[in-house]
Amino acid sequence: MRIGELARRAGVTSDTLRYYERAGLLDRAPRAPNGYREYGNSALEDLRFISKAQVLGLRLRDIREVMEIAVGGRAPCRHVRAALDQRLHQVEARLRELRKLRATLREALLRVSRPPAPAAGCRCPVIETVG
Repeated sequence: MRIGELARRAGVTSDTLRYYERAGLLDRAPRAPNGYREYGNSALEDLRFISKAQVLGLRLRDIREVMEIAVGGRAPCRHVRAALDQRLHQVEARLRELRKLRATLREALLRVSRPPAPAAGCRCPVIETVG
């Protein structure tokens, strides 16, 4: 199948496919005599795998490593578990940051509802009193 059909079936853009080829996630497609890329069903399977791995929050470099391990004939499950564990820690850290930001925003909104009188040279007391 050509790049447009593969992209449509996989739910990505043609640019994404080209990027995945450059990034080593997809094998370079052979070219037909007319110069068009010709993809097989394995490319669609790879794209579906990539999409599922992204749902789990894996980054493209992690996905590439998993695919390379599998192509090498080994089971990548240990590597996947380690990558998921690392990703979970990152997500939990980000959630802590977001909770802190939420509290800061709530405090700022309270200040907006009863803003102090601006001091000389003060642009916005709501912002300048953050800290």
